[in-house]
Amino acid sequence: MRDIITTAKGWLTDTFDSNAQEVVQRLIDNDPEELKERFYKDLEFGTGGMRGIMGIGTNRINKYTLGKSTQGLSNYLKKVYPDERLKVVIAYDCRHNSDTLAQTVAEVFSANGIKVYLFSELRTTPELSFAVRHLKCHAGVVLTASHNPPEYNGYKVYWTDGGQIVPPQDAEIIGAINTVSFDDIKFTPENSLIQKIDRDVDEAFIEASVRNGNFDADGKSNFKIVFTSLHGTSITAIPEVLKRAGYENVTIIEEQATPDGSFPTVDSPNPEEPEALEIALKKAEEIGADMVVGTDPDSDRLGIAVRNLEGDMELLNGNQTMLLMTKYLLDQRKKTGLKGDEFIATTIVSTPMLEGLAEAYGVGFKTALTGFKWIAKMIEDYPEEDFVGGGEESFGFMVGDFVRDKDAVTSTLLACEIGSEAKAKGSSFYKDLIDCYVDYGFYKEKLISLTKKGISGAEEIKQMMVDFKENPIETLDGSKVIRIDDYNTSTSSDLTTGEVETIDIPKSNVLIYTTEDGTRMAARPSGTEPKIKFYFSVNTDLQNADDFKKVGRELDDKITRIIEELKLS
Repeated sequence: MRDIITTAKGWLTDTFDSNAQEVVQRLIDNDPEELKERFYKDLEFGTGGMRGIMGIGTNRINKYTLGKSTQGLSNYLKKVYPDERLKVVIAYDCRHNSDTLAQTVAEVFSANGIKVYLFSELRTTPELSFAVRHLKCHAGVVLTASHNPPEYNGYKVYWTDGGQIVPPQDAEIIGAINTVSFDDIKFTPENSLIQKIDRDVDEAFIEASVRNGNFDADGKSNFKIVFTSLHGTSITAIPEVLKRAGYENVTIIEEQATPDGSFPTVDSPNPEEPEALEIALKKAEEIGADMVVGTDPDSDRLGIAVRNLEGDMELLNGNQTMLLMTKYLLDQRKKTGLKGDEFIATTIVSTPMLEGLAEAYGVGFKTALTGFKWIAKMIEDYPEEDFVGGGEESFGFMVGDFVRDKDAVTSTLLACEIGSEAKAKGSSFYKDLIDCYVDYGFYKEKLISLTKKGISGAEEIKQMMVDFKENPIETLDGSKVIRIDDYNTSTSSDLTTGEVETIDIPKSNVLIYTTEDGTRMAARPSGTEPKIKFYFSVNTDLQNADDFKKVGRELDDKITRIIEELKLS
């Protein structure tokens, strides 16, 4: 471990402002444990870029850590594009300090002679991804910590294709950042290189979103929607997108419509959690709405609740919405004729059910590591193929390739199209989902996340992964494990034959067990939060829709038994 006191004292020099120096001196004098947490390491790029708690220190988000990253990225861009006039675009979300941190990032880029397009106000992450290509930029940055608690912020880097950075750029950029010292950062701006942007890019993005997500579904005037932005950025785009697509009955949760980094009405602005949508769900019951949609602070994830068979609002999980959205897109393509070059995509910890869907429609199917940057990379790697859509279990979906990251704006419109059309035909979003289970197999998934904070937490997570690898699981709910996929060693081991194959995707600290009956358990440390995550998937046949509730309870019980068996409850 680094010498924390020496590292911290480096912040007592004139390179840092008086406030930073005062904070560090106070920690040295009075709070060694907090000093350790702030300086024991540098913030690192994970699956979603750099994300952390705001404050002074090398392990915190502040003007210096972001300035260092931006200086390193500037140096790298100059190296890769030595003879081009470099351009970047920057967006930011509702979080505390996002606007001032975005301004700092813009100033550092400009001080390095790079043209900066800076959104004048908060905007969604999908619009930032769109803007990179729309403005023909070399890179993009968004200041956001997604659905993390209020004390967090983050810095996500996008490349020329509009997708987040992937190999080899990520390692090369990290290398460039690591060569930068804090006194190398150029903070003095060249203001003539910073251009504020807003309406022109907004209009282009909204038009593209409607063009990609609107399929002229029937019944829009009778389809009631409750929408909440959970104090985040989607308020800048989703209401207008729905309006232009023809939705008239949209009720916005006004007490959550004002952007606010404190997220005062929710414990967590995470649409994966039913509690986050509590106010919206209550309003839906009051007005008899058909669908509730809520989005996270930067509007890349969405949670959808629809009426179940009993007429009650039920929050669907990311696998369920991904399945129905993908099927709907394939149905629309089928109407005009599938050409044979289409493909859909998902991630290795998402439902295996999507592969069966691809087989049924005769389209290609690809899986990637967790994170939409890998799906965006597929689009770049296979230009001869046509990406239809895809998603991951963590409530993200991408419609076509005009945005190269998960996009809650267009996905919200797509969900409304599915629900509206189903209702007009006498069905529902929920009933259509059950029909999928009858046609492609009944899959149920569950995620367990264990939070382990700080240095000790990081060590505990590391040890848990080691234990699973060194003491492999032999059975899950009585079903024998027949395959272990270790993405850290790129090996897929068939325990029945003893054969070991190479996994042809980048290495990642993920371990997946598969049993004889198709049960699957995956374990991975989060790349953006102090958590270790366990993903469970079980399945069986569903002979007819009438058996849905009975068979569903059986699958739920199976997952519960496995969780108890692994002592994760």
